Amino acid sequence: MQKLHSLIRTSHITLPYLQATHCLAIKSGSISDLYTSNNLITAYSKCTQIPLAHQMFDEMPQRDTVSWNAVISGYTNTADLDSTWQILNAMRISGHTFDNHTFGSTLKGVARAQRLELGQQLHSVMIKMRLNENVFSGSALLDMYAKCGRVDDALVVFRYMPECNYVSWNTLIAGYSRVGDLDMAFWLMRCQELEGVGIDDGTVSPLLTLLDGVEFYSLVMQLHCKIVKHGLEAFNIVCNAIITVYSECCSLQDAERVFVGAVTCRDLVTWNSMLAAYLLHKKENLAFDVFIEMQSFGFEPDDYSYTGVISGCSIKEHKSRGESLHGLVIKRGVEVSVPVSNALIAMYLGFDNRCVEDALRIFFSMDVKDCCTWNSVLVGYVQVGRSEDALRLFMQVRSLFVEIDDYTFSAVIRCCSDLATLQLGQQVHVLSLKVGFDTNKYVGSSLIFMYSKCGVIEDAKKCFEATSNDNAIIWNSIIFGYAQHGQGNIALELFYLMREKKVKPDHITFVAVLTACSHNGLVEEGRKILQSMESDFGIPLRMEHYACAVDLYGRAGYLEEGKALVETMPFEPDAMVLRTLLGACRSCGNIELASHVAKMLLVLEPEDHSTYVLLSDLYGRLKMWDEKASVTRLMRERGVKKVPGWSWIEVKNKVHAFNAEDHSHPQSKEIYELLLQLKEGIMLFDNFVGQTSLLQCLDLLDGYDYQNFL
Repeated sequence: MQKLHSLIRTSHITLPYLQATHCLAIKSGSISDLYTSNNLITAYSKCTQIPLAHQMFDEMPQRDTVSWNAVISGYTNTADLDSTWQILNAMRISGHTFDNHTFGSTLKGVARAQRLELGQQLHSVMIKMRLNENVFSGSALLDMYAKCGRVDDALVVFRYMPECNYVSWNTLIAGYSRVGDLDMAFWLMRCQELEGVGIDDGTVSPLLTLLDGVEFYSLVMQLHCKIVKHGLEAFNIVCNAIITVYSECCSLQDAERVFVGAVTCRDLVTWNSMLAAYLLHKKENLAFDVFIEMQSFGFEPDDYSYTGVISGCSIKEHKSRGESLHGLVIKRGVEVSVPVSNALIAMYLGFDNRCVEDALRIFFSMDVKDCCTWNSVLVGYVQVGRSEDALRLFMQVRSLFVEIDDYTFSAVIRCCSDLATLQLGQQVHVLSLKVGFDTNKYVGSSLIFMYSKCGVIEDAKKCFEATSNDNAIIWNSIIFGYAQHGQGNIALELFYLMREKKVKPDHITFVAVLTACSHNGLVEEGRKILQSMESDFGIPLRMEHYACAVDLYGRAGYLEEGKALVETMPFEPDAMVLRTLLGACRSCGNIELASHVAKMLLVLEPEDHSTYVLLSDLYGRLKMWDEKASVTRLMRERGVKKVPGWSWIEVKNKVHAFNAEDHSHPQSKEIYELLLQLKEGIMLFDNFVGQTSLLQCLDLLDGYDYQNFL
């Protein structure tokens, strides 16, 4: 009997081994022993064979509380809360008494499912049975409230516990970390140490997740010292969190130092953390090196590794590398992974219009698609300017009853913005209201952008006021909206209000503010904001900030200042900055600088039509016809064509698209006839206005008989 029990309690038991042990128990007659049966139920649950565990439970002639707890624990571990709750009710009806393990297992399932109302019912029963003060069930109750976002209730439970161990303290610290309460989380850690309860990896790991900005760098270093002092740096979970947090604090060197020093305790997550750190800092080549090196150390990449390194190839310069990775994915049979296929779709859509078909080929080859798959294609369509295709895809999503999330709504509303289809945008807004996504920060941001793009800034303001204003995303959208409407002063006021509300701005916030200054000639304000970005906010200038600043100076006629700014950039200007400088040259009529900038642009992006168009337009303005003709000839030789502009009009909830000299519309004949009539009417009106103005002038001359003039 003792030998049989030791066989069942083996930690790394396999299903065939367990079934053989089960047969041995039946053959020896020990299956009728309650202790043996309970151990077999527990072992089947550990092997995730819940139906077999439940079948054995049903066949037991006698059961005790341990039997019920074993089945409840099995269902809890498979996240089947409904079955867990049914077993719990059956246990109560059978007359068996709940104990600490009953509540501990059930509360674990409730916490995972975040079913607060069920947890509160269990709490009531625990109070009746006076089990809420037990350290085991009390810690489970505390964890339930913390994971359901009710940290204040968790604190009340904690305070009424007569004895608190390190699990209780860690659970409460993790709860406050989860809701972003940095001060309370660190205060609890200090209290834990004062109470003489030692800290461990479960204490510091949640705290590290809170320190995700450059302003926390000093605090990260202090916490890192405490980790080293307590000998916790060798724990994988701590090491991985330190690499991530140093990366997010803009200290890639410290992240590399921790990674290099963790040779003995690296796991797959460690490698993935370093890979993600390089990608965050736009070091795609180093990230690719990490991807290769991890395999040389015997670590097989997982979905996270593949999706990370594939996302780093989403720019045109890394196209060949991305295609090589696609080949590797197929070779290793990883294309069946939905996240990896989603990453490949996003990568191909990020290249250019020519790779859309490659992305769609992957999309249609997928047997299983999740919400992220559809969203990837939706967002990709929007990025390459195929908004109409995106709307058709959204209609297909709706017809297939695919789950829609906030990213879906955000992408579709963006389509409505690009097409300036106000009525359709309002319909999507109503749909988001029905499903409860209207207050989501991404959906709210897209709604603000859509209404401002469609010229209804008042509705954009209403959406801003109806959405939670505690994050930069919403503020960025409304600042952009007022900037586009030429109301730069209001945009600046919103920026200052954002600071008063203690909402942390990001790099996009400053793009919005600089755009507002640029469109409204607020040069001094823009200059001050530009200079304060790194010193006051810890946000280093990016390429887009330099482009906005050049545009600001160019519009105001300060071309030399814009040129000097480009020359002092800490990195080489990209096509966006140079194109903005070229536009400033056109505005200021500086042909010499324009020619120099255009040459650089034609080397960087020889296939982009906008450089040729800007230069040709400048030559035309200055009546340099030979130079203008040479630009046109160069376009023809290189096969570059000007992409025609499109116009949209929405009539009776239907979008009609047109471009110059377009005859593709089914009513084009009637449209051109009406345009001709309008043109003739305008000419007649101009003649009438001109004659009337002339007569009014002649009337001022004394003695002139203007009636005979007609």
